[in-house]
Amino acid sequence: MTTGAAPHGLSPAPFFDDVAEGPQGVSAYWVHSADGTRLRFAVWPSGPKGTVLMMPGRTEYCEKYGRVAADLAAAGYGMVTFDWRGQGLADRPEHRRDMGHVMSFDEYRQDVAAFRGAISALHLPGPFFLIGHSMGGAIGLRALHDGLPVKAAVFTAPMWEIQMKPHLKVLRGLVLSLSGPLGLEQSFAPTTGPYQPMPFDDNPLTTDRAQFDYMARQTEEHPDLALGGPSIQWLKSALAECAALMAMPAPALTCTALVGTREKIVEPEAIERRMATWPGGRFALIDGAEHEVLMEAPAMRTQSLRIILDTFDGAA
Repeated sequence: MTTGAAPHGLSPAPFFDDVAEGPQGVSAYWVHSADGTRLRFAVWPSGPKGTVLMMPGRTEYCEKYGRVAADLAAAGYGMVTFDWRGQGLADRPEHRRDMGHVMSFDEYRQDVAAFRGAISALHLPGPFFLIGHSMGGAIGLRALHDGLPVKAAVFTAPMWEIQMKPHLKVLRGLVLSLSGPLGLEQSFAPTTGPYQPMPFDDNPLTTDRAQFDYMARQTEEHPDLALGGPSIQWLKSALAECAALMAMPAPALTCTALVGTREKIVEPEAIERRMATWPGGRFALIDGAEHEVLMEAPAMRTQSLRIILDTFDGAA
C-alpha cells in the first residue's frame, strides 16, 4: 500500500501499488466535493509532454489504470486518475455500498470540480489531456462543456448511449416512470445485482485472458474496490445525461473516439453520430476489441495507444 505526502488542503490516501503495476512514485490523496463526499485520486510522476487526466468508467478505481500510466509514462506523459463517488475507495451510498448510485449526474460534476481544485493545488505540469472511458466518457464530455482546460481528448467506448436488448428498451420507460411512485430508485436496475466475480468466458470487457486476470486480481486481493450493479435512479440519470450530451454541439478541440467492433455495453452508432458532428473529430474502430480497448490483446492495445498518442502529440 502506498500513500503520498499531501500538500495543503489535501490528505494522503491509500493506494494498492501491489496490484496496479504502474510507474514508481505514485501518490494518492483524499479530496472532498462541495457536498462533503470524500473522493480519492492518484498521481503518477509528471512527464515532459504534460499530464493526462484519466476519467474511469462505472465500477472502476485508480489502480485499474496502473498499466496505462506506465504506457503513458514511457511516451512522456504523467497521469492522474480518479475514484468517482460511489466506487473505488471514495464514499459509497449509505443504503448499499455495493450499489452504484447517484440521484443525478450533476453529482459527478461536483467531483470534477473538486479534482480540478486538487490538481491546481498540486501544480501539476501542463498541457493537460483527457482520456474518458465508458461512464468517464460521459463525465468527461460534460467536463469539456464546463470548461475543462485540456488540449485534446480521447474517449474509449464512451457512454453516450447505453446498449439495451430490444425487450428492455420496450420496458425501460415503464420501469423508470414507476420507480419513483413505487420507491424503487435505490433498487438495483433490471438484470443487475450485487457484486459477483465475472467469469472470463463470454465476458463483455476483453478478449485477452492476461488482461482480464489483471483486473480480476485487483478486486480479489482488495475487495473494497469491487462494485455491483447500478441503481434504477443511476440508470435514469445516465439516460438523461446521455440524451442531453448528444443534443449539445461538440466542443471546439481535437478529439478522437475509439470503439471495439465487439462492443456490447455502450452504443457504437451513437458514438459515430456524435463524432460525425465534431469538427476535426476522428472515429476509430478497433477490430476484434470489446469494451476495454486499453486492456485488450497486445495488438489491439498497441493500436489503441498509438491512436491516443498520435492525438495528443498532434495537439501539443
